[in-house]
Amino acid sequence: MARFTVITFGCQMNSHDSERIGEVLRGAGHAEAAGLDDADLVLLNTCSIREKAEQKLRSEVGRIALLKQKRPDLTIAVAGCVAQQEGEGLLKRMPDIDLLLGPDNIPELPRLLLEAEGAVAPVVRTAFDLAEPHFLAAAAEPGRTPVSAFVTVMKGCNERCTYCIVPHTRGPERYRPAREIIDEVRRLVAAGAREITLLGQTVNSYKDPLSELLPAPGAGEAPWQHTRGLRAREDESEFAALLRAIAAQVPELLRLRYTSPHPRHLTVSLIRAHQDLPVLARHVHLPVQAGSDRVLRRMLRRYSAAEYEERVAALREAVPGVTLATDMIVGFPGETEEDFEQTLGLVRRVGFSLIYGFKYSERPYTAAVNLGDDITEAQKIDRLARLIQLGDGMRTALLAEQVGTTQSVLFEGRGKTGALRGRTERSEIVHAAGPDELVGQLRSVLITGSYKNSLLGEVPGVPAEGPLPRPPLQKSQQAPRALPVVS
Repeated sequence: MARFTVITFGCQMNSHDSERIGEVLRGAGHAEAAGLDDADLVLLNTCSIREKAEQKLRSEVGRIALLKQKRPDLTIAVAGCVAQQEGEGLLKRMPDIDLLLGPDNIPELPRLLLEAEGAVAPVVRTAFDLAEPHFLAAAAEPGRTPVSAFVTVMKGCNERCTYCIVPHTRGPERYRPAREIIDEVRRLVAAGAREITLLGQTVNSYKDPLSELLPAPGAGEAPWQHTRGLRAREDESEFAALLRAIAAQVPELLRLRYTSPHPRHLTVSLIRAHQDLPVLARHVHLPVQAGSDRVLRRMLRRYSAAEYEERVAALREAVPGVTLATDMIVGFPGETEEDFEQTLGLVRRVGFSLIYGFKYSERPYTAAVNLGDDITEAQKIDRLARLIQLGDGMRTALLAEQVGTTQSVLFEGRGKTGALRGRTERSEIVHAAGPDELVGQLRSVLITGSYKNSLLGEVPGVPAEGPLPRPPLQKSQQAPRALPVVS
């Protein structure tokens, strides 16, 4: 049996897939290697959302190919979105690859490895499971289950955003039965998980394929001024009903999160779920991508800036103190300086706690390729720097405002300094000194300081044992607190 190591690129979905890959291989009798030099099988789980991810893949394959020259029996496998996207074409550029498999083919990995052992040519398997969707459940192994675990509720995407390759690499939307999701959450909690993050490309578009969920309060209501009634009703899903079912049937769960939702599925029923369910985190990652309606139309995002802001305002009214993170693309084809200023204006009005900013890059099989990449690299770099500067200032100020407050923190483990590391229900990272027994516990923590991207805290009544966090920022290092943040 092979000793394997998995190298992961990309998003949380890829990280989740890599965990399932490890479980599939261990279940087939393979063992994890101590490292790359000790491995018989190296599997690279790839991402193709950004151009850099493919560049990293080429670099990694080249590095591992040097090892293969010394150890001809070493197997190189490539999984994930780049494998799905490029298929056999990837083998022409990287002939050292022995096996290619797509995200839907992970359950077949042991059989595919056996085929690759005796094959003259590389083995390629990149078929979507459209007829009978298959979702790999976590093994929920005691001792291996993390405090914060992921559960997939759907895969694929029916949106057609012009810049995005996901529909090509992950296929159309397929939903997992609610009973299976709830069962996996229950097993993970029994094995030690205390927080669950539900995963999906457009996670809040979820609909139970078995139609077993009860309608959620608020379903079908559409009081929006900026979204027409028919369109608003099309935005409805059963995601809020799923959240309520998990909360009701797994009461031992301490915290529930999800990523990544689509703004048009931030419905009244979902807002009501955030209002009613204490287990649901007071934080939402809600990608907006741009603040200009002209750019949003070219991106085919299917909402306007006014629609986005209206729904965010409704969420904040229902859940005071909720924080919002977002994704943004700068330098999209045709984006003018005026368009970009509108994006900055939306950032100032909404007041995001965290912004993931990216420069636009052409991706194959996307409609935006036909628009031409007419924004210079210098313009993209400048706009991204301005966006990040604005976002970082807001984030640092929001964190500084938490000093002196008491927050509910779920401790997940230890950070780089060895101090305890946890997250508040608003998804703010907190560092504190304390014993290992706090890991997996939800505790009230006094916030005593702030960093650029996280907080410093003390657990009342608990000795500050073990490694200490680094000192917090001084006031002179912190951003001004008087930033325009809309609540």
